[in-house]
Formats: sequence, structure tokens, C-alpha cells
Amino acid sequence: MPTARIVRLLLDEDRRAVTAALAAVPAITRAADEAARALGGGGRVVFIGAGTSGRLGVLEAAECPPTFGSDPGRILGVMAGGESAVFRAVEGSEDRGEDGAAQAAGRVGQGDLLVGVSASSVTPFVRGALQAARARGARTVLVTCAPGRGLGALADVVVVAATGPEVLTGSTRLKAGSATKAVLNAITTAAMVKLGKAYENLMVDLKPSSAKLRDRTLRIVSAAAGVTPARAARLLAAAGGEVKTAIVMGKRSLSASEARTRLDETGGHVRAALRPRKTTPKRRR
Repeated sequence: MPTARIVRLLLDEDRRAVTAALAAVPAITRAADEAARALGGGGRVVFIGAGTSGRLGVLEAAECPPTFGSDPGRILGVMAGGESAVFRAVEGSEDRGEDGAAQAAGRVGQGDLLVGVSASSVTPFVRGALQAARARGARTVLVTCAPGRGLGALADVVVVAATGPEVLTGSTRLKAGSATKAVLNAITTAAMVKLGKAYENLMVDLKPSSAKLRDRTLRIVSAAAGVTPARAARLLAAAGGEVKTAIVMGKRSLSASEARTRLDETGGHVRAALRPRKTTPKRRR
């Protein structure tokens, strides 16, 4: 094939991957709610997988702290073969179910959520992890691209993005990888929205750990509070860099301590913190 035709074919198949993910919205919704419950209750969410699936889980876990200000110890990615397998394949590691079970047993328990990621759904490492997690009382989700009988027995929630055959047979880093990434993005982002990590369409719990993110926090506060960039900078300084606090300060003309109190009272949800407080009418004597 000419190069342009190859590229067009690959991208057209990726479009099909997103369509397959859309068909799994009900299961993705349940998975997102499970993640929100675990994190909201002080538990962990652990992504576990092998090969491309494992790397996508590691990527999802790594991106949550800078994007949503989450605790790095609360959202984890576990890769068959260990950390080195993220960069170089460790052949055979996916076949060791006992390793998956040991990894899960050491990381999850009651109140936690384990998300097993396996494009084929038959990876022993992932199946071992799911079984061990359930035995320890953790909730479980399986994200896969291969429909099959008996999947419901593997996890509390099964998300199937039925992507079909790959352009290069068996290369699940292609269409199946794209569908998996879309599903994981939806699970974590929807969970974070439920936990108050967004206000309107803005990330309001991000950590300004780089020049790019510091500029982004400034623009977010300016847009959300309806103030000039200069005013947003002063609000952020007074709020100690806390985006949510700065927004509530700007929108309600409050001090930093008053804004933090409102946010504490509403579980960190900006919209709720902005609502006018009810006043108790004075009794007549």
C-alpha cells in the first residue's frame, strides 16, 4: 500500500475503537462510580496489566496527580514484570498468575478498587490479580477488548470495548490500545469530576509544578472567578497557590480562610462552596 493509504486505514480503525468504547458507556459509568467511591472513602485505585495494557494503566495513574491534585499513593499503576517492563518488554511475565495475585494482595483490600486491564481478557497475570483482590474484599473492574463467556465472573464490573480484529493481526497496541486509553480516561476523569476536581469545564485541583501549569492555574482562576489575570495572580498568592480557594475568594469576596472553610464544608466542591449561605431568621421576643 502507499504510505498515505496505510495511515488512513490505521486512523479509520482508531475511529472504530472510540465507537466501540461508546457502546460500553453503561459499564464505564459503573466503573467510574466505583473509582469515585473508593477514592472518596479514602481508598486506593490500582490499575494492573501486562504489555500495552499495563503501560496504559501506569500512564493513567501517573497523569492523575498533576491533572487533578490526587495523592500519588492513592492511584497506582502496576506492570507485569516490574517497572523496567514499562520501557522494555519482559517476556513471559504476563503468564505468571501468581505474580499478579501477589501484586494485588500487597496493594488492595477492603475499600479499594483494582482495575485489571487486559485487551485479550485471558492474561493470567491480570486474572490472578483480580482473583486475589476479590478475596481481600476489594472491588474489581476488568477492562478488555475481547467479548467472551464467563467474563462476568472475573470482576464486579466488566467493561468490554469490542474493537474486533487489528489491522496487524494480534497487535493490541493499535486499535485495542486506543479503545483502552479512551476507557481509562473516561473512568478516571468522570470519577474526579464526581469528587469535585472540576468546576464547569476547568481543572481546579491541578498542582502548579511547572511553568506551563503555573500559567494554566492563572488562566483558570481568571476565567472561573471572572477577574483579570493580575487580580487572579493576587488571589493565587493570597491562597497559597490553591486554585479552588482563589476562585471562591474571587467569586464571593472572601478571605483565604473563609474560602477554605466553605470548601471544607462542601467536600471540596467549588460550586457548592459558591452557593449563598442560608441565614437563620432572628426570633421575635
